[in-house]
Amino acid sequence: MHLRQAILPLILMLSTSAFAKDLSQRLGVGYSNQWGISQDMPSIAVRYFPNQQYGIQGSLGVDTQKDSNRFGLSGKFIKIVFREDNMNFYVAANAGVVSQQQGSTSTGIDAAGTFGGEFFLPGLESLGFSFEAGVGITSIASGVRFRTIGDSPLRAGMFFYF
Repeated sequence: MHLRQAILPLILMLSTSAFAKDLSQRLGVGYSNQWGISQDMPSIAVRYFPNQQYGIQGSLGVDTQKDSNRFGLSGKFIKIVFREDNMNFYVAANAGVVSQQQGSTSTGIDAAGTFGGEFFLPGLESLGFSFEAGVGITSIASGVRFRTIGDSPLRAGMFFYF
């Protein structure tokens, strides 16, 4: 009788770890705001996970404000390294092109290496909130900018998965 009482809680604890968030073959549509240029530029973003380990993301940001135009197009490679219930931890590499106008138009590249996570609230299994940290570089005609990155879910991204 004592053995059965000890085994049942152990089985229940081990079985809950099998429910990590699986995004295989799911497409997510949302936003991010992770550009290294001098002003915020929210972007429309699309994420796709062809399998349980890897994902890709594309982001497009446009702002045609007079005398302060901004544009960015980037791609991100995501590698999931650890899973929790309703959460995936990952590392990512991001690269893209940016353009901004402040007097004259400057064009260059934006790149970053980050680690982060995407969490899902119980009951909202298709809505993911991301946070990231890492390092980045932006090389544009007006100069080179090195930066550390610490992005909250309101900046790193929010995605709805189909």
